Amino acid sequence: MSTPEFTRNRDNFCYRHPDRQSFVLCQRCLRTICPACQTQAPVGVICPECMADQGKAESPAQRRARRAWGGGPMAITRSGRPAVTLGIMLVTSVISLLQMVPTVGQAIEGALLFAPLYVYIGVPGIPFEPWRLLTTALVHGGFVHLALNMLALWMLGQSLEPMLGRTRFLTMYLVSALGGSVAVALLADPRTATVGASGAVFGLMAALLIIGRHIGANVTGILVVLGINFVFGLVVDGIAWQAHLGGAVVGAIVAYIYTRTRRRDQRIWQIVLLAALVVLLVIVVLVVPPLIISSLI
Repeated sequence: MSTPEFTRNRDNFCYRHPDRQSFVLCQRCLRTICPACQTQAPVGVICPECMADQGKAESPAQRRARRAWGGGPMAITRSGRPAVTLGIMLVTSVISLLQMVPTVGQAIEGALLFAPLYVYIGVPGIPFEPWRLLTTALVHGGFVHLALNMLALWMLGQSLEPMLGRTRFLTMYLVSALGGSVAVALLADPRTATVGASGAVFGLMAALLIIGRHIGANVTGILVVLGINFVFGLVVDGIAWQAHLGGAVVGAIVAYIYTRTRRRDQRIWQIVLLAALVVLLVIVVLVVPPLIISSLI
C-alpha cells in the first residue's frame, strides 16, 4: 500500500501507464517509464516516444545495420526477461552443479571458496587470493543450498532488475557479495571456509526494502522475510550469518545511494559513491583482519 504523498507524486509512476510504479527514467526525456515501456539504449533505457524519434533520425544505412543485427539488445528488453538475473543464475548453477561431480567438485570448491586467511598478506603457507571474496558466490554447500539461493535470486531479480536497469542491478549484486565476504573476514574465525551467494541475496532483499520504502510501498512483508532469514542463520549451525549481515548492510547502502542519485545529472555522484564504497570495503578487508590475526598468533 502506497502513502498519499507517494501517490500524489506522478513522477513515481510511468507516464504512459499511470497505475504502474517505476524507479527508472528515460535517459533522454527523463520521464518515468515502467518495464513494458523500456527499450535498451547504448546508455540506459529510453521510452517509446524517444525510440520513435530516434528511428526517424536514422539514416537508411543505420536502419539496414539495425535490421541486420536483429535490433541488438532491444529484443531482450522488450521480452521483459531479467537478463542479468538469468545470466547469474545460469553461471552459478553450472559451476555449483559441477562442484557436485565427485571427480572435479572438490577442486572447483577449493579454488573458489572463501576463507579470511586468503586475504591476509604474508601468512606462511596461505596464498594471497583476494578474488575469492567474489568467487565464493559461485559455489554452494549442496543442491538445497543452491536451489534456495537461486529461487530467492529469481524472485528478487524479477522486481529489482527492471526497476534499476541491468548495470545497476549487477553492480548491486556484486557489491553485496563483496560486503558479505568482508563481514566474514571481520567477524568469523579466520580458518572458517564459506561458500554461497547468500550475502548477495541478502543484499538484494535489503535493497528491495530500502527502495520500497523510498517509493512509498508497504515493506512490512519484506522486513518480516528478511528478519526471519537472518534469525534462522543465527540459530542454525553451519550457516555464515556474518555473510548475511554484511550483504544486507552493503546492499542497503547501495540502494540508498541509488535512491539519492536518480537524476541523470547525479549519475557521476552515483558512480563516485559506489566506487568509494568498494574502495572502503577493500581497504577494510585488507587492513583490519590482519590486525585481528596478528593478535591471535
